[in-house]
Formats: sequence, C-alpha cells, structure tokens
Amino acid sequence: MGRYENWTSLLCIFVLFFFCPMVLSQLSSNQISTMITLSQLLNSGVSTVPWNITKQPNPCSWDGIICDLRNSSIIEISLNRFSISSPTFLPVLCQIDSLRHLDVSNNSLSSIPNEFITDCGKIDGLKLLNFSQNKLVGHLPTFQGFSGLEFLDMSFNILDGNIDLQLDGLISLKSLNLSYNHFTGSVPAIFGNSKVLERLVLSANNFTRIPDEILSFKNLTLIDLSVNQLRGSILDRIGELSKLETLILSSNNLSGKIPQTLSSITTLSRFAAYQNKFSGAIPSGITKFLRNLDLSYNELSGSIPSDLLSHSNLQTVDLSNNVLKGSIPANLSTSLVRLRLGVNMLRGMIPVGTFAILQKLTYLEMENNSLTGLIPSELGSCRSLALLNLAENKLTGELPAELGNLNNMQVLKLQMNKFFGPIPTQITQLQKLSTLNFSWNSLTGSIPSTISGLKNLINLNLQGNSLSGPIPKSVGSMSALIELQLGSNQLSGELPNMPENLQIALNLSSNLFQGTIPSHLSALMKLEVLDLANNKFSGEVPEFLTKMETLIQLLLSNNQLSGIIPKFREWVTVEYRGNRDLRNITTPSTSPRSAKKGKSVALAIIIAVAAAVFVVGIVTILAISISRRYSKVNDEHFPAGENVGLPQAIQGNLLTANGIHRSNIDFSKVMEAVAVPSNIVLKTRFSTYYKAIMPSGSIYFVKKLNWSEKLLSLGSHDKFGKELEILGKLNNSNIMTPLAYVLSVENAYLFYEFAPKGPLFYVLHGSLGNALDWASRYSIAIGVAQGIAFLHGHTSGPLLLLDLSSRNVMLKSLKEPLVGDIELLKVIDPSKSTGSLSTVAGSVGYIPPEYAYTMRVTTAGNVYSFGVVLLELLTGKPAVTEGTELVKWVLRKSTQQDHILDLSISRTSPAVKNQMLAVLRVAIGCVSDSPEARPKMKSVLRMLLNAK
Repeated sequence: MGRYENWTSLLCIFVLFFFCPMVLSQLSSNQISTMITLSQLLNSGVSTVPWNITKQPNPCSWDGIICDLRNSSIIEISLNRFSISSPTFLPVLCQIDSLRHLDVSNNSLSSIPNEFITDCGKIDGLKLLNFSQNKLVGHLPTFQGFSGLEFLDMSFNILDGNIDLQLDGLISLKSLNLSYNHFTGSVPAIFGNSKVLERLVLSANNFTRIPDEILSFKNLTLIDLSVNQLRGSILDRIGELSKLETLILSSNNLSGKIPQTLSSITTLSRFAAYQNKFSGAIPSGITKFLRNLDLSYNELSGSIPSDLLSHSNLQTVDLSNNVLKGSIPANLSTSLVRLRLGVNMLRGMIPVGTFAILQKLTYLEMENNSLTGLIPSELGSCRSLALLNLAENKLTGELPAELGNLNNMQVLKLQMNKFFGPIPTQITQLQKLSTLNFSWNSLTGSIPSTISGLKNLINLNLQGNSLSGPIPKSVGSMSALIELQLGSNQLSGELPNMPENLQIALNLSSNLFQGTIPSHLSALMKLEVLDLANNKFSGEVPEFLTKMETLIQLLLSNNQLSGIIPKFREWVTVEYRGNRDLRNITTPSTSPRSAKKGKSVALAIIIAVAAAVFVVGIVTILAISISRRYSKVNDEHFPAGENVGLPQAIQGNLLTANGIHRSNIDFSKVMEAVAVPSNIVLKTRFSTYYKAIMPSGSIYFVKKLNWSEKLLSLGSHDKFGKELEILGKLNNSNIMTPLAYVLSVENAYLFYEFAPKGPLFYVLHGSLGNALDWASRYSIAIGVAQGIAFLHGHTSGPLLLLDLSSRNVMLKSLKEPLVGDIELLKVIDPSKSTGSLSTVAGSVGYIPPEYAYTMRVTTAGNVYSFGVVLLELLTGKPAVTEGTELVKWVLRKSTQQDHILDLSISRTSPAVKNQMLAVLRVAIGCVSDSPEARPKMKSVLRMLLNAK
C-alpha cells in the first residue's frame, strides 16, 4: 500500500509540473508592466486590440500572445489586423527580451521608429519579424543587430529606393520577402557573410538587374523575382544553385536564351519565366526534374525538344504565345495535367498512340497553330479532360464520336478548322459542358435536337458552318445559356422560344429565316446583342425591342423590313441598311447608325427626336408619357389588361446613420416607384434598378433582387437584414453602400445613392464615350481600385465581389465611380445555380479562368476582373471584342502596346501616353492566368497612384 501511495504522490507532482504550469509560474513583473504599457498605447487610438489587464490579469491569455510552456516568458506577439496606425508602441515591444516572433502585419503603420531597430536588434532570440500589409513608406531601414533573425517579411508596403547595405547585419537570415513595394536598382545580394539565405521573394517591385553575387547563396530553394523591370539575361551559372526548387522570373524584360545549366539542378521543381523576351531554342533536358514549366509569352523559336514533354515528374507545361515551329513531340509524360502549346507555328499532325495513357490530363490547349490531319479518336480516352482547345488550326475530317466519352469536359473549342460532316450526337451527352464552339468549319446536317440535354451549357457557337433545317424547339429549355451564335449557316423555319437567360448575344444572321420578327423574343430582357441581319424578315420593327433595357446593339441589315424604326435608348446601336422600305425618322438621312459612328450620331438623334416631338405638339408628349407610365415590362409577365399592384412590404429598415438620408427616404413612395415599369433605368444579371424620387425631391436608386430566383442563400428575412446592416456601416466614397431596404413576399429592395451618369459601361462605350478623357478614365480607375481595396481590407475579412464589371460600376460624375453590387456574394448562393460557378460569378469577359474549375470566388479573381475594367478604360473596347475576350486580344498585341491603347486618348500628349502605358503594365499583371501571380488590390492601387 505504501508503494502505491508513493507512486500516486510522484504522479501528482508530475501532473502539477507539466500540466499546470500556471500554478507554479507567471510572467516577471517587468514583462507584465511592459504588457500593461503596450495595451494602454495600443488602445489609445483607433486600433482594436482586445487587451485588458483588469478582465484578464494574465497576458499569456491575451489574443495574439504566446508564452513558453511555463508561462514565465512571452515568446510570440501577433498584432495582425488590429487597425494599428501609430508606431509609438513598437520600441516598447523591445523590452520583452524573450521575444522570438513578432507579427504586426495587416495594419496601417507608415513608419518604423529608429528606437525599435536599435533596441530590438539586441534581442538575440528574435527569429521572425513580419511588417507585411502595412503602409510603410521611405527607404528600407538598416537592420543593426538582429543576429538571430531568420525570417523578415516587409511585403505589401510602399517602401522604395535602392537596397545596398541595409540587410548586411542579418547574418542568420533564411527567408526574405520584400514583394509588392517600389524598390529600384539591383536585386539585393548582401546579407552578411553566412550565406544561409533559403527563400528570396522580391516580386512586384522595380528592380532592374540580377547581380552575379546571388549565386553565392548556395542554400537558396526559392527565388521569386516576378513582376519587376529586370533586363539582361539569366545568369549562365544559375545551375550552381544546386538546392533551388522554385525559380520565378515572370513578367519582366529579360532576354537572351534560357540557360542549359538549369537542367543540372536536380531539385528544381518549378520554373516560370512567362511574359519576357526570351529567344532562341528551348534547351534539351530542361524538364528532366521539373514538375511545372511556364515559358509562355516570349519569343522562343525552333522546335520543341523531343524529350521536353516526356519526363515522368512533369505535370504542367505552358509554351503558348511563342514562335515555336516543327511538330508536337510524340512522347508525353503520363503525369501531365496541363499542356498549353497555343499561338505558335507548330505543324504536322496531333500525335497518335499517345493520349490513351494520359489519364491525368485535364487541360489540353493547342489553338492557333498550323496543325493538320484528324483529331485522334483516342483523345476520348482522356477521361479527366475538362478543357480541349484545338481552335484556329487546319484540322480536318469528321468530329470523332469518341469525344462524347469525355464526361468531365467543360470547355470544347474546335472553331476555325476544316471539319466537315454532322455534329455527333454523342457530344450532346457531355453534361458538364459549359462552352461549345464549333464555329467557322464546314459542318453539315441539322443541329441535333439532343443538344438541349446540355443543361450546363453557357456559350454555344455554331456560326459559320453549313448547318440546315430548323433550330430545335427544345433549345428554349437550355436555362444556363447566355450566348447563342448560329449566324452564317443555312438554317430556316420558325424561330423557337429562346432561353430567357440569354445575355451576351443571340446571333441568327445570314440564314434563311423569314416572316415577322417573333413576339416571343420580348422575353429576352437580359440580352445585349440581337443580330437578325441578312435574312428575309419582313413587317415592322416591333416596339417591344425598345423595352429590352440591356440591349446595346440591334442588327437588322439586309432584310425585308418596312415601316418606321421605333425610338431606342441613346446607347443602342441600330444597324438597318439594306431594308428598302424601312425608315428612321430620328436621323436626318437614311443611312444606318454604325457602331463606329454611334457616339457622334447619338447627340444628333436626341436633337432630331426633340425637334420631331416639338413639331407633333404637346398633346403627343402627354400621350406618350401616359402610355409609357402604364406600359407593361415583359420580364414581369403581366397578363394583358391586368393592373399592377404595389409590392406588399413585410419589413423595411433604415441602414444609414446619415440624418439627411433618414429624413428623405419614404418607403411608401419607393413602393409606388418600383410598381411603375417606366422607372426602370437599368437591368443587370441579378437585379433591376429603379429611379425613385422622394417627396423632398431627392433621388435614389432602388435595386430589386428576386427571391423567386432561388439564389438567395439566406434562410430568413432576419438574417438577410443582419448581413445588410453590416454593409450599411461601411464608409467609403467609392462603394455603393446600402442606405435602407424593404422586403416583400417575393422580392428584396435595396436603396442606394443615385449616380446620375449611370453605369461605366454605357458611358465608356455609348454616346458619352468621347467625354471620357484620360484624366477622367484615370480618376475612375483610381476610384474603383480604392473601393475594391477597401472591401478586400475589411477588418472582419475580405468582402468579395461576385460580379465585377464596368456594368456595375456607377458614375456620380465622369470622375467619381461607385463600385456596386457589393452585397451579392452575401445574398447569392452560387451552389443553387443550375450551371457552374462561372455562370453566376461574373460576366463573360471578366470571369477569371480558374473560376470554371476552382468553384470559389477569391480576392485574386476580383483583381482579374478589375484588370479587365482597366483594359476597357485603356483601349476603349468592351470586355468581349472582335470575337474574343479583351484580355486575349490585348495579350496577343502585347508587343505592339501603342496599338492597344485608345488612339483618340493616347495621342493627346506624350505624358498621357506614358501614363497609359504604365497603367497598362498594371492591368496586364492583374489579368495573369495564375492567381498567385496577380498583385493584391492594395498593391494595385499603389501602383496606379505611382503611375501618375
């Protein structure tokens, strides 16, 4: 029994010492006193540090504080995302001599006191220092001491100047991150004499040279120098870095040849050098140990080495947009996941006997080459294939039915080849297919009626073939379809009902359709382009076409239409040439409005309309006004003669604290306004905007969201209201903050500040486009960037935009933008969409490529969409231009930057042109294919401001 008691006593002592250290130990009085001082300093301003010695006497229990096992010393302090702006607390931290890790990232610090550098430099145990995501300005501090520091992160700040000896004292440094600043000159290579550096991340700066001295750091495993202004060539002796695992040199001005010595680095897993000016041949053996290779957008020539694609570890290869010649190597690695060879000068046939074993291949892109022969039927064995792009080649033969075996296929692009024969019905079994493009081939036969089985299809393009017969009646059930291109065929018969979600375009031009324009087209209330040209349509141009609020372009040329063209909104381009009996009384001549003349003619049209109305007289004006007030909007589906009742409000709340808005907003007047279709000023994919005039004379936007679309993720009205209350407290002059809301049984109505100029899209690409000089466009770019950066930097986590485009950027003036639809991701549930995420998350042309596969909205995705808006401002072109996405159009012309810019603006002065080129570099960085390579929005804003 005595032995049992002894063991029990020992066990209690063991538990006491090792599991109850707080009982036996506490912080020293010096550290407690220091922490009290820190808490007082940090809570004296606008910061939100939840430290309170009264409520929590032990600082080891405070948020962001980690102590040693005995709670006798503080070893880690994290002040991440506490809205700290004053740096006065920093020297006090240095009194904690046991400190090992210090993280003050994601705050608003603009400087680091000298006392911090001198005092904390004496703490030998300090191993990690993180000042990333602040607002630090000026030169990099000179780090005196810090002999034990291993990790230094100063990324995402506004630091500038050259780096010379500031880091020379960091003799233990293993990881350095200075990315997303404005450093210039040579890449730093002076870090004491120990040469222990392992990770060097300096992306998104203005460095111009890679020094030879970098080769002396033999322990380097990661070098990221992307998005700088590096010139010259890669060091031939780069192979001496025998431990290198990742080398990223993308988006620079590097030239010369790719060094052969890279093939000798047995640890090298990733080499990315896209968007440079590398030339010459690709060295043989370079992929011997690689997993990922990206050399796209260079000037590489010669043939692809026969062994380049065969090594067993190889997973992704991107050689697109070079000048490579010869044939595609027959030996391909079974580990390949992505192979991109598009936009080169490759010839010959697609290798046969290879693809059957590529069971991991997910993306295969060989577009815009000179490939000939047939599509190998064995491609149907690549069951993981989600994207196949063989467009713009010289391929021939019939489309293999085996493509119907690719059950994971989402994007299938075979346009601009020489394929003939019918469309295989097997392809219509691909249930995940979102994009199908067989345009500009020589396909014959009819459109398979089974095509309606493609329930997730977003874009269908069959134009430019020899297809005949009627359009299948079942096409109307394709609810996910937003673009339908059937022009330049031999189709005939009655037009069936079309999918009501069509948004981008309905192209039926150059076919054999006849009769009147069918009334069921009135249901296409989201459509932007309707092309009925070059058919035999007869009768009058129906009035319902003028009620299509999102319509931008209507093409009616070369038909047999007659009568008078009804009046369209000023941003709608109507082309009607070649209709002998069709007149347009709103223009002084019978020539059509062309897209090029649309801007200048729009003003004349308005003046002519005003004159005509004046002649007719005031009675006609009143009649038209009354008629419009009580007309029915087709998307509401009101039966003829039915009165429109007011929406029945069940809940309404003010969100804003602004006294003027609170006194102006009258919920009953708003309900009256949204019951009148003539108050509609804009329709977007998810909502309808109404203009509501309050009794005080103040004007507001009222945006209707439909509960009936079953896209709202919130299960109750209360939860919906709470989400909106959070957004209502946001305070930024560049975002559309909800001021109030009303809920009815079927709809939600949100109130916003009125933006008189309307959407950026209509201003930039419509009649006011000429008014947008560069100063206005630059101001808009800065404003939108500020709004998005504010949303991404929200203290409780980033607020993401579900659909960012020039259509939901509203303009208070020609220089004051408002980012709209900020609430969509809070109230829209993409998982309830009938299509893929990309159907919901964004408009075509703005959707980042990864959304089709990741199924997740991200900050990097928002940056991509903003990059497209930047390109619109720079080029004056819409997001889909000349039959392709604006991003692709720009990248193809990246070597001819002068031809990318809107000439009417860039020719203003050399200073304007140089500023536009600087913004163009920012935009190209934003639309990088790789989400990881895109800058954060905070840095985008900084780079734009520096472009001034």
